[in-house]
Amino acid sequence: MKATRAWQRRIKDILLMSGSRQRSRLKRPVWIIVLVTFVIIFLITAFLYPPTTSAACYIFSSRDCTLFNEPSIFTARELSDEETRSHVVFREILNTPPIQSKNPKIAFLFLTPGTLHFEPLWDKFFRGHEDRFSVYVHASREKPVHTSHYFIGRDIHRETVVWGKFSMVDIERRLLARSLLDPDNQQFLLLSDSCVPLHNFDYVYNYLMLTNVSFIDCFVDLGPHGTGRYSERMMPEVEKNAFRKGSQWFSMKRQHAIIVMADNLYYRKFKNYCKPHMDGRNCYSDEHYLPTFFNMIDPSGVANRSVTYVDWSEGKWHPRAFRAQDITFEFLKNLTFIEESIHFTSGPKRRGISRPCLWNSMKRPCYLFARKFYPETLHRLIIHFSNYTTI
Repeated sequence: MKATRAWQRRIKDILLMSGSRQRSRLKRPVWIIVLVTFVIIFLITAFLYPPTTSAACYIFSSRDCTLFNEPSIFTARELSDEETRSHVVFREILNTPPIQSKNPKIAFLFLTPGTLHFEPLWDKFFRGHEDRFSVYVHASREKPVHTSHYFIGRDIHRETVVWGKFSMVDIERRLLARSLLDPDNQQFLLLSDSCVPLHNFDYVYNYLMLTNVSFIDCFVDLGPHGTGRYSERMMPEVEKNAFRKGSQWFSMKRQHAIIVMADNLYYRKFKNYCKPHMDGRNCYSDEHYLPTFFNMIDPSGVANRSVTYVDWSEGKWHPRAFRAQDITFEFLKNLTFIEESIHFTSGPKRRGISRPCLWNSMKRPCYLFARKFYPETLHRLIIHFSNYTTI
């Protein structure tokens, strides 16, 4: 009998202990349950609504992310044979590793009416770096007289250029084609006769060579001097919502320069339907062709900004041009430290859209060069060069 009672007490103790453990489990913090629920909802949402950027895709999605490396011009509509051929070529170029050079160089492409008045300044900028750059000059009006040996013999075949006409795009392509003949050229920088350097050569070289994007200006301007220039004759290949605006002064990596050479479809569209005095509007292809083109085929491969500073704050047809009295050390130093780019929209409610300048996801100064400078500024620029280009 005693043994029976002992056995019953033991069973009772076991049951009490078991019930105690169950109650302790039920009393675990509610936040664990909430956290698990949130994670489940998050994963279901990510699966049903995939991320819209490549970075988010690789972080949050276990599915194949190659979709985000494809050109963005693939839409729901059926593409024509010519579009399909173009897209295949662009994709293959983008997916082909660039030529590996033992001596990578920057190609400086100067677009000028005639003599380059700032050659003495560029001579100072280039000096000591002869194996890391190449120079190409297209003078549209008169044969330039060169004062620096870096520019002698660097002129390419000249054609007449009318500012605002499509000939500007043709000259840009000619400069790219000529400079692509040198396999060591890895970055292609378009500059005007009124451009000056804001940093020393080493800084510029590292800034361009150590990033994998092209600095092509690109933004949405819904005003009359932006989307208002669009022609529906560009349909269906160029849709209105893809139309972009930007400065023509670019820095372009080799793969993108090759793609510009390979393009015929979109080049023809802009040549035929983006020009002055057409359908009651003035469309300037040098401001729209490359921004729209790269927004369509490789939007994640461009920085959507230029590395050349231009002051459009006065709201006139042309940017502000700087005189000799403007050139002080403080003025030049301030240009080198600008960390936000500003795009001004057209229309009655003109506004500036600013964004931080990122370099490899880090905030950095926006500009390597600046324009427009009058020839009279040369002497003061040379005096201050060694100081304002040092960071």
